[in-house]
Amino acid sequence: MKSYLVDDKGFYGEYGGAYVPEILYATVENLRKQYLDILETKEFQDEYAALLRDYVGRPSPLYYARRMSEKYGCHLYLKREDLNHTGAHKINNTIGQILLAKKMGKTRIIAETGAGQHGVATATVCALMDMPCVVYQGALDVERQSTNVERMKMLGAEVRPVTSGNATLKDATNEAIRDWCCHPSDTFYIIGSTVGPHPYPDLVARLQSVISKEIKEQLMEKIGRDYPDYLMACVGGGSNAAGTVYHYVDDEHVGIILAEAGGKGADSGHTAATIHAGSMGILHGARTLVMQTADGQIVEAESISAGLDYPGIGPMHANLAKQRRATVLSINDDEAVRAAYELTRLEGIIPALESAHAIAALDKVRFKPDDVVVLTVSGRGDKDVETYLANKNMTNLTTRP
Repeated sequence: MKSYLVDDKGFYGEYGGAYVPEILYATVENLRKQYLDILETKEFQDEYAALLRDYVGRPSPLYYARRMSEKYGCHLYLKREDLNHTGAHKINNTIGQILLAKKMGKTRIIAETGAGQHGVATATVCALMDMPCVVYQGALDVERQSTNVERMKMLGAEVRPVTSGNATLKDATNEAIRDWCCHPSDTFYIIGSTVGPHPYPDLVARLQSVISKEIKEQLMEKIGRDYPDYLMACVGGGSNAAGTVYHYVDDEHVGIILAEAGGKGADSGHTAATIHAGSMGILHGARTLVMQTADGQIVEAESISAGLDYPGIGPMHANLAKQRRATVLSINDDEAVRAAYELTRLEGIIPALESAHAIAALDKVRFKPDDVVVLTVSGRGDKDVETYLANKNMTNLTTRP
């Protein structure tokens, strides 16, 4: 049977691989040789499962959204990753990676963050495991995600603002890689998404696959079958989407709909819609789709969402799009803000701006009345309230009397 998961060379079709500086080759190769052996031990599995249950609060609920279901003419279930400890799916991955780092004898943790959720999740597990933590974040994102910056500092992390480039996620990742090059022996880089050199895309996808594992169990309990007709998620680097589809990706009876950040429009030049606007290139250690000029210079991504503001895409999702296994929709800033207010008013759930892109995609799909749709709400919207209020004029909503 055809598989859309990673092959033994670290590729998803023609995307993936490990393109790293010579100084990091041994570090990345060491991780590649060890990660599966460690992840598959009973000791790791037991410790990881216990922390997900008792510390993160899993399983996260699968909630039937009655009013949204009525509006969109389907049976819509929301996978509530926003209810995890720290408020997003990111901690599923950071818990697993810090356990891996400790078992590999690493003593220092670095990370990059855009919206701040991965930074908070990394700082959280470093506090839990008593390990020093440095988080790189673009200066623009430091400004627009100030609450998460303060949370990271409160947890004991050092937050290093990055002023180069567009001062967003790409630039934070660049600086984290530079740090890693200077400290390869003692430092473990906890990458927050399904990007970077192999084995990171596969490592992150495996750790996030708890999402789809739970969806299977919860659907069986709720509707008597373990699969939906459609899975929906937002995609920037792609970690929550990878986790949502992981256990279904080779079952082509299940449709996959991904929502990427269109910014001002996929063809506007002010976008983060990499699958629509990108071409084959190398970014942060992997061959994937990249937004770039004709001579290979990176084009800065633009999105109202700090977590989707990335000029690349994980190789898994690039391949899903290329093979037409997934339908990828571009969602503009105004559509995302409008969808966030809609979910808030109809279901009493304030989603992260990233998740709002997936919610906005509902309006672009025509469902049959008996379709079962599972949409992952990847994070909660506390961090984005100021942005929502500043852009309320996009919604055409009035306050309920």
